[in-house]
Amino acid sequence: MSRLRVSMDIGGTFTDVVAYDEQTGRYSADKASTTPDDLTEGVISALGAVVDSPRDIGFLVHGTTQGLNAFLQRRGVRVLLLATDGAADTYHIARGPRTRLYDLHYRKPEPLLPLRDIVRVRGRLDSAGVETEPLDEAAVRAAARRFQEEDFAAIAVAYLFSHANPAHEVRTREILLEELGPEVTISLSHEAANEWREYERTSSAVVEAYIGPVIRRYLSGLTGTLAARDVAVPLHVMQSSGGIITAESARRRPLQTLLSGPVGGTMGGVALAELLNRPNLICMDMGGTSFDVSLVVDGQPDVSSEARLEGLPLLMSVVNIHTIGAGGGSIAWAEAGGLRVGPQSAGASPGPACYGRGGSRPTVTDANLVLGRIDHKGFASGQLALHTGQAEHAIAGIGRELGLDTLAMAEGICDVANAKMAQAIRTITVSRGIEPREFTLVAFGGAGPMHSVFLARELGISEVVVPRFPGAFSAWGMLETEIRKDFAEPYFRLDADLDGEDMARRLRASAEQGLRSLDSEGVPPASRRTEAYADIRYAAQEYTLTVPVTDAAEPRSPDFVEIIAKRFAQLHESRYGHANLGAPIEFVTLRTTAFGDLGRAPAETVPAAPDSVFPYQLRPVVFGGERHDTRFVSRDDLCQGHEFAGPTVVLEPTATTVVPPGYGVSMDSFGSLVVREEGQ
Repeated sequence: MSRLRVSMDIGGTFTDVVAYDEQTGRYSADKASTTPDDLTEGVISALGAVVDSPRDIGFLVHGTTQGLNAFLQRRGVRVLLLATDGAADTYHIARGPRTRLYDLHYRKPEPLLPLRDIVRVRGRLDSAGVETEPLDEAAVRAAARRFQEEDFAAIAVAYLFSHANPAHEVRTREILLEELGPEVTISLSHEAANEWREYERTSSAVVEAYIGPVIRRYLSGLTGTLAARDVAVPLHVMQSSGGIITAESARRRPLQTLLSGPVGGTMGGVALAELLNRPNLICMDMGGTSFDVSLVVDGQPDVSSEARLEGLPLLMSVVNIHTIGAGGGSIAWAEAGGLRVGPQSAGASPGPACYGRGGSRPTVTDANLVLGRIDHKGFASGQLALHTGQAEHAIAGIGRELGLDTLAMAEGICDVANAKMAQAIRTITVSRGIEPREFTLVAFGGAGPMHSVFLARELGISEVVVPRFPGAFSAWGMLETEIRKDFAEPYFRLDADLDGEDMARRLRASAEQGLRSLDSEGVPPASRRTEAYADIRYAAQEYTLTVPVTDAAEPRSPDFVEIIAKRFAQLHESRYGHANLGAPIEFVTLRTTAFGDLGRAPAETVPAAPDSVFPYQLRPVVFGGERHDTRFVSRDDLCQGHEFAGPTVVLEPTATTVVPPGYGVSMDSFGSLVVREEGQ
């Protein structure tokens, strides 16, 4: 009988895996080195570390950075863009930098395709979607011939006002399939992003076409390998929105998987917020390559309807995640007499100098090892025996450049990395009017708990929570989420002109579409639900806020507009510090989200401590330039109710938690380490 719920998170350095046994109610977690040349190899290795028989797997989900890496490293495919004649340069004209108007160093984002790869196609719809000029089908067939003759691998189609009427885009796909066959990758802008804003919708379609073949090849290879190893259940993939879909659905809509990897940690934070009754969390994920920070506000993930990657806009539901190049593998280097850390990373291969795999440049991991904060024998479940001598040699080299001894240089590397990460947290909180001191900091990732208390001290955050299996927390979060499908429909109406009956009809139709979309995801009808939202702005303004309407009065109700206007004003006040209740508002987009519950892995509690005693060893660790006798304790030896003070280093297979002097630690009933400043 299939009894295991398994999740996998493929990071830049390690692939983490978590398995929940539904018969015993126990979790297990492990990791394997990521294999950049063939990610499937690392996935299978990690899976084998916690699963004896693939036939025991009853549910399988994973998050991957495959599409994101292809985008960031510009390793996608060559795309042919079909655009409306007379507006074909929209993608290259882009949009003015309204947030950087006076920045002399501003550079427009680099498009994913050159002007010569844009085909101008005659045919026009007006803003209401009424055809004013028929589609030039001969031009589409000529584009298909060019696709065959040149080195293209995907096609994006983005016509003016296709969000109002997709007929021309749909007909274009029919012609392309006739000419090129069913295997060609085609992305239609109204399917990638059924919203207004021509540039953003075009950009979304181009990105989906650019990464689509890469993601499809990867998912096909992985599902084939899993099937060959007797995994009998469908593979699910984490989406940027915080929900999951089957790999087959992800192959059809690859854009939704772009931020698949980092989002699992945010959804783990959502589950943790409910468990610990802490509704406001800052989730920090520090791995080997990057530092990701996101928010849980009032128990819900901070989700937006638009994202930007390297300046290029994407219209899709996405958890707001701010990422910088700061991880355990981030390389320290000297520039103009100062110290820099990252964004360059030693990655998984060759890795930091202490890995002994040929790396020679100093990294954050090397610095922590030199300071005594890492157990050189038990790192990464004991899969890597770290070489302290090689780390010291690398640190000493940059220390000589900057006139510092080895220990001072190691602490300097950690301090610079901490300053960068603290600024990243300020970017997603303070810069948006959010006070970080009102949140709990949740630390995970292989290196997150090692730096979290130092970040909390710099930001004035009073409490840090390190959950169980912190190195695999993102993977655990993927077991706590649901199937999710998002739908958008343009709907331009002033509040005074709103037809409640029409809005109600459209919301019902969208809800029915959302529920039907879950048929292919294997969700029982009783486990489906929908939520509705509306993008709203003040009349004559440009940008919107997304307002929930699911639990508001019926749109046909006379007080519906009043209720929604109050919600919009509250959101506007929270985001911008002011509101104008009573001013005319305008509806712009209707949104529907369909959810399907496939079950979740419940949290496992840990036994209560019989007494206050637990085994530990004392070793010297450097804090503030001085060596301190520091307690080293295995997390497996701690129970609910155990309390102790820093300096302490808590060891476990997937991560290391460092607690400096002046802080106290307790373990709660779910096995989380709760760290607070002494006296609080």
